[in-house]
Amino acid sequence: MPFIIETFDKPDHQQVRQAMRAAHLAFLDQHKELLLACGAKLADDGTDLGGGLYVVALETREEAQGFIESDPFHTAGLFDRVTLTRWRKAYVDGQCFL
Repeated sequence: MPFIIETFDKPDHQQVRQAMRAAHLAFLDQHKELLLACGAKLADDGTDLGGGLYVVALETREEAQGFIESDPFHTAGLFDRVTLTRWRKAYVDGQCFL
């Protein structure tokens, strides 16, 4: 059963996010087979809110924890906190999985 990983950046760490962005995108590309969805959280005006959301096809909390801990954003100390939540895939891209 997949996991939702939600990240929250430390305050005043936008420079870390920008410095590690290329490494983070390369990490995502290396693991794209696990990604059901992912992206940055944005304010209504499109500016970066300082965090992200990942929906990953991993079976255990330990796998999800290992995944996010190997993200360059995490290793650079960007995140203030991270939440891991199991997720039941009901509909994805208009397709029912129930």
